[in-house]
Amino acid sequence: MSTSLNNLTMRQLRALKSVAARKSVTGAAEHLHLTQPAITLQLKNLETLAQLPLFQRTPNGMVLTEAGDALLLLSERVETALADCAATLDRMKGLGGGRVAIGVVSTAKYFAPFAIAAFARAHPGIDVRLIIGNRGEILQALSDFSLDVAIIGRPPPEPALEKVLIGDHPHLIIAPPRHPLAGKTTHKVSALADETFLIREQGSGTRALMERMFADAGMVPRIGMEIASNETIKQAVMAGLGIAFLSAHTCAAELADGRLVTLPIEGLPLIRNWFLVRRVEKILLPSAQALADFLAREAAHFLPAKPA
Repeated sequence: MSTSLNNLTMRQLRALKSVAARKSVTGAAEHLHLTQPAITLQLKNLETLAQLPLFQRTPNGMVLTEAGDALLLLSERVETALADCAATLDRMKGLGGGRVAIGVVSTAKYFAPFAIAAFARAHPGIDVRLIIGNRGEILQALSDFSLDVAIIGRPPPEPALEKVLIGDHPHLIIAPPRHPLAGKTTHKVSALADETFLIREQGSGTRALMERMFADAGMVPRIGMEIASNETIKQAVMAGLGIAFLSAHTCAAELADGRLVTLPIEGLPLIRNWFLVRRVEKILLPSAQALADFLAREAAHFLPAKPA
C-alpha cells in the first residue's frame, strides 16, 4: 500500500519535532503546553499515516528512525515555507510586495504607462502587470476578474463597475498638413461626406464614438481601411491614404510638430472622459488598492495637453 500524507497536520509534525528535540514525550508536552496523552495521540496518528515506526526508544531517550528523520525534514521545510509566506503577506500589507494587474485601452497607452511608472518608482517591491487591449477586451478581462483595475473611456452603465473620473478625453479628426479642409474656417460634418476614413476595429471605443457622431449627423462615413492600431492609422494618414477620427491623446506629438493637423469641424473636439474602473465585487489587496488610490489621485497629471 502506498503512503499518503494528505491528512497530515502541522500539530503532528510539531509534536514529532518537539519529541525529537527533547527525546521524550514529557518534555515535548511541557514545551507545547499539551498533555502527554495528546502528544502520544499525535505521534500515533502520524505513524499510522507513515505506516512506519517513527521513534526508537533507547536508554538515552526517544530517537528518530529513518522514517522519522524524513518527516522531520518535511516539518522543517513546511515551517520554512510558512515563514516565507508570512513574510510575503507582511510585505503586501506594508506595500513592500504583491502583484497588481491593470488593464489599459490602447488609446490610453500614450499616458497611462507614465502614471504607472511613477507608482512603480514609489513602490519598487510591487509587481505591476500591464495589459493593453481595445475596449471590448479590457471590459471582458474586468468581467473575468483577471484585472484589479482598468483605465478606459465611456464605461458601460452597470452597477457592477465602480468608476472614478480621471479627466477629459478629447477626440478630433486628423489629416495631412495640406488637406483642403485644414485652416481656420469651421466646416459642418457634411463637409466630410467625400472623405475616406481610416478606422479602428470593431470593439474599439474610438470607432463606436465616431459611428455615433456620424449617425447623429445623419451620415455614413466612407471607410477606406479598418486598422487595429492607432500608430498605423497615423502613419497611413500622413501617407495620404485618408483621414481619421482619433483621440487627441494618441496624436499629441504629431500635432505638435506639424506632421498632422486637425480639421476644424463643428462640435469637435468631442470631449469624453477617462475613467479608472474596477469591479465592485473584486477584492483589492493592499498593493492593488494603493495603485487604484494613486491613479485616482495622480493620473490626471499625466494626460497630454489639450489640443489648441
